[in-house]
Amino acid sequence: MNPDATTEARLRASSVSRASTAAAGAARPASAALTPEASGSVPSPSATATSAPTSSTRAQALARAALPLAVLMVLAYLPYVPTELPGILPGRVNGPGSLQLLATCLVMGGIALSYDVLFGRTGLLSFGHALFVAAGSYLLTISLSTWSLPLPVAVLLALAITGVLAVVVGGIALRVGGIAFAMVTLAFAQAASIVVLRNPGGVTGGEEGLTLEREALPSLLVGVANAPYRYWLALAFVTVAWLVVSLLVRSRAGHAMAAVRENETRASVLGLGTYRVKLLAIVIGSLLGCLGGIVHALVLGGSNPHLTTSEFTLALLVMVVLGGAGSTWGALIGGFLYAYADARLVEVSGSSLLESLPHTIGQVLSQPLFILGIIFIVVVYFAPSGLTGLGGRLIRKGRST
Repeated sequence: MNPDATTEARLRASSVSRASTAAAGAARPASAALTPEASGSVPSPSATATSAPTSSTRAQALARAALPLAVLMVLAYLPYVPTELPGILPGRVNGPGSLQLLATCLVMGGIALSYDVLFGRTGLLSFGHALFVAAGSYLLTISLSTWSLPLPVAVLLALAITGVLAVVVGGIALRVGGIAFAMVTLAFAQAASIVVLRNPGGVTGGEEGLTLEREALPSLLVGVANAPYRYWLALAFVTVAWLVVSLLVRSRAGHAMAAVRENETRASVLGLGTYRVKLLAIVIGSLLGCLGGIVHALVLGGSNPHLTTSEFTLALLVMVVLGGAGSTWGALIGGFLYAYADARLVEVSGSSLLESLPHTIGQVLSQPLFILGIIFIVVVYFAPSGLTGLGGRLIRKGRST
């Protein structure tokens, strides 16, 4: 065979092979462009999977935003509800006794929320939070009844003094950590309680407390007929506390508090000023607690020395743990339910129902703190994350099924 002819045949075969390869490569994009996914006629599975969670997330965000407004509207309308709830409320819903009870429960829910800023959000176990609540209550009562100051001036003065007190107490207590911090705050609270009970100069009223003079209060907050206005005042305080804490949690300061709560050493190594973060939490929680003490005095018509005791701070701790530490709704619900149970159990303990029981059992059940302790143990055992944590777990379980 002629070598030149063989070479020419090989060159022709190579050219044909390259041409066919190029044609196949050109055809591949064209065919890909005609596929349903590329043409856009049918969405790809990944796009569908991405869009579905997005719409679901938006719906959940909308529901979370609408829930507080719906709850606020329902609570605000209660003074217009004439329905009776036997065994739950003392009389009609819009009756003076029921509204007074609900107002007290709302105030305690807001105060519990102020304590959750320290314990649930920052991880600070303080036994001195009662000091700031009592400061707000007593400073307001003294300013109005003794010094005859206008109500706005008295409120601002109480907040200013409590803010300074929070900086001083927090600045000293934060020099130590852990159980030592709790003991230092307890020492400050106990010192304040002793001062109040000793009644220096007759200013604090001693064991009897102080009563707000009717002339020192706005007319809308005086009298049985104005119980709805005191209820709305308590609701306004809870709303303010909820807004402040909700905004705080979403802010940079709130994220810093969460970092300190989770691992203070790691947060410090990363350059976070943990001392300033904890002091800020104490000041914010103390000011909210002071505002709660102010509203507590206006709703109940005076200051009670019980607010100065360490038992009151322990009650706040129980409220937060009962509802769910670190949860805005948890602290509110825990404080509300604890105050409600405390008030209603006192009525039950004095009722004739316990007389039909054996003497020993009746004596035990007549102690509201004993029943509250049993309830607390049961909740902590079966729902360590609190009532809101239990509710969230049940909701997730229902969705999964």
